[in-house]
Amino acid sequence: MGFCAEGASTASVERVGLSAPGVTVGAIHAAPVDDAPQFGVVVHPDIGGVRPLFDEICRRLATHGAAVCAPEPFARVPEGEREGADVPTRMTWVPGLDDADQVGDLVRAADFLATAHGPLPSGVIGFCMGGHYTFKAAASGRFERAVSCYGMIRTPDDWRGPGHAEPLDLLADACPTLAVIGSIDPYTPPDDVATLREVLDPESGHEVRIYEGADHGFVHDPDRDVHRPDDAADVWARALVWLGPR
Repeated sequence: MGFCAEGASTASVERVGLSAPGVTVGAIHAAPVDDAPQFGVVVHPDIGGVRPLFDEICRRLATHGAAVCAPEPFARVPEGEREGADVPTRMTWVPGLDDADQVGDLVRAADFLATAHGPLPSGVIGFCMGGHYTFKAAASGRFERAVSCYGMIRTPDDWRGPGHAEPLDLLADACPTLAVIGSIDPYTPPDDVATLREVLDPESGHEVRIYEGADHGFVHDPDRDVHRPDDAADVWARALVWLGPR
């Protein structure tokens, strides 16, 4: 199984609330038990949101010495509607999302970690929809490193709404960003990837890494048919180096 490998530390996981305008954003918080964390990682989940899969991802990241926080991306949808909502239903909510909320919650998560654990170098990682918002968060000025796993480079047509900016319009200001992309992912077509390569210039500290034959979602969920254990293990190892202390 290609998953984030266990590190040397024992880690704890809990659910917390982040204070945002008009709402408390539910989030996962994980940290090493016996040692002070060496770096912070904010995780933007996929469209399925905060759930046991991401408790485990956050816990495993924390075993590598990270303080981790993953906010719920649909925190402004009533909890009763979120419970049990399938992916097609969640897709209909995306046009109503607002970058100010999504990126703002990621910044709030980083600030939460700084309050809980002291100043830490902070990175952000996201998957699918979360990778799309990671591109935007990378340009927020709050994060020092970013890893976008198969994030949409352009906003899909059925996601467009008044609160959405285009990642490509923001990435000139991005912190060093590792973009992980599958070569047959329909959400990241070749023309978009070519443009992304132009914007994320290696000379500016970025990397666009293509995994041949990989489809959308090949890294973070071992239960998906598209999961590729060897490629996923490679991505996790690179992500830990990218996000870890310099």
